[in-house]
Amino acid sequence: MDSRDSDLICSICLDTFHIPVTIPCGHSYCQKCITSHWDITCKSDIGPCCPFCNTKFASRPILNRNVSLSRLTEAAISNTGASRKDCGGEEGGPILCEHHHKPLVYYCKRDKMSVCYECAILDCKNHEKDLLETEKKNQKLLLENKNEEVTKLIEETKQSINKLTENITQAKETMQQTSTRVTAKFSNLIKILAERQEATERFMEQEKEAAVAEATARLADLEDNARKLKASQARIATLHNLSDAELIKESMLVEVPRLKKIPSDVTPHLQDRLNAITEVMTRISKLVVEDLERAVCTVLGQDSEGSPQEKRPILAVVPSPAAPCHPDGREGISAYRCCLTFDPNSANGNLVLSRENQRAEHLTSGLLPVADHESRFDYTWQVLCSQGFQQGQHYWELEVSKPWAYLGVTYAGIPRKEKGRRCILGMNELSWSLQLDEKQLNAWHNGRKETLAGSSRHGRIGVLLDYEAGTLTFYGDGHVRLHAFHCAFAQELFPACWIGEGVSITLCSS
Repeated sequence: MDSRDSDLICSICLDTFHIPVTIPCGHSYCQKCITSHWDITCKSDIGPCCPFCNTKFASRPILNRNVSLSRLTEAAISNTGASRKDCGGEEGGPILCEHHHKPLVYYCKRDKMSVCYECAILDCKNHEKDLLETEKKNQKLLLENKNEEVTKLIEETKQSINKLTENITQAKETMQQTSTRVTAKFSNLIKILAERQEATERFMEQEKEAAVAEATARLADLEDNARKLKASQARIATLHNLSDAELIKESMLVEVPRLKKIPSDVTPHLQDRLNAITEVMTRISKLVVEDLERAVCTVLGQDSEGSPQEKRPILAVVPSPAAPCHPDGREGISAYRCCLTFDPNSANGNLVLSRENQRAEHLTSGLLPVADHESRFDYTWQVLCSQGFQQGQHYWELEVSKPWAYLGVTYAGIPRKEKGRRCILGMNELSWSLQLDEKQLNAWHNGRKETLAGSSRHGRIGVLLDYEAGTLTFYGDGHVRLHAFHCAFAQELFPACWIGEGVSITLCSS
């Protein structure tokens, strides 16, 4: 049916007009269809209105036949040779309502289903409705929009696949480089180390070959022992078939082979033999990370000790006597001891957690692939503990393998995604720390430093937090008091550590 024939269709019965009439709003229907429609609405106390445009009439309009429309309809029927009512049940005819056996002409948006005009009046009286054909057009537009969105997602997915493929290739290359981390370490140093690098690599290869050769020789000895033992076992088995006298005689001659115990472990101890070299390399890294960065910041005037943020008036670093009096000795403050674990989501990619997140180590192999997380320190070698404190007294101890670390507490808002010293524990107004250095001890808050007297080498550091009193006290080996901060704490405090390269820190459980 072309567009001209569609103008000869009644929107109620969806068939060609039969005695077409035009109501005051200008829309036309079959006389019987509009009359039946108004009869039904009358029973529901609904006044007469147009089913298409919902124009209401004060009284039921007088229905006069539309002569011109009748002639057009009759001409169309005679041209096609089809009866107006005979095609309703044939294939391609309108779908009928199961309850009223009337054509489905509306779409109920609340019930999400197609309905006839009687359902629209009786069951969906106050529901939002639209003509079925209009809803179909709307849904086609929605489908086109969805198809465009899916096409866009397909393209984005293809790009993600390509990017991930590239990242996988890069990850393979990175893991291959990690397997030769000593070589990678030397490659980052200046050219003068090239000869030492070659000599060290040659030594490591020799050690590896020697260790493998020794282990292979031991393996051969073990296999020879196994053969001897099986032969002895086979001989013992043959004795069971002898007579009693012969069995007694022969069994007295059997001896269990006395074999030399051969160790099965393969521990070349290569790392121990390379400790002197790695110690030098660690010190060089420390010069680059701390001293060179400090010099660059001084030249550029960025985040140096004279920066504006450090000139704010503070009352945070005070002499140790300001700390409240607690029972002396480790036993006296054991009542305040708490159990801590490191938060893996906050750990920088250079740090590896172990022992159920109670140990953090800064590997010398470089940055490891880690998932992005809002809590993670992206550029600072730092990690927070999962536990925080907003009240009470709390005591914990940390074992430090080497004096290159910052230990202390911080608010949760410490910068985590920035570069520079301001992100380090104690270098901002949000944190307090004790710096362990090979030469000296320093107390830091808001970027201000106080150098402390006494030895800088302590294997175990104790930390006592008294939140209400506003004190943070540090203890060294022998439980000697090193320093105390005093401040009016205003937020939840989290224990935290900055860990230098090659250093490991362990949270002590006792």
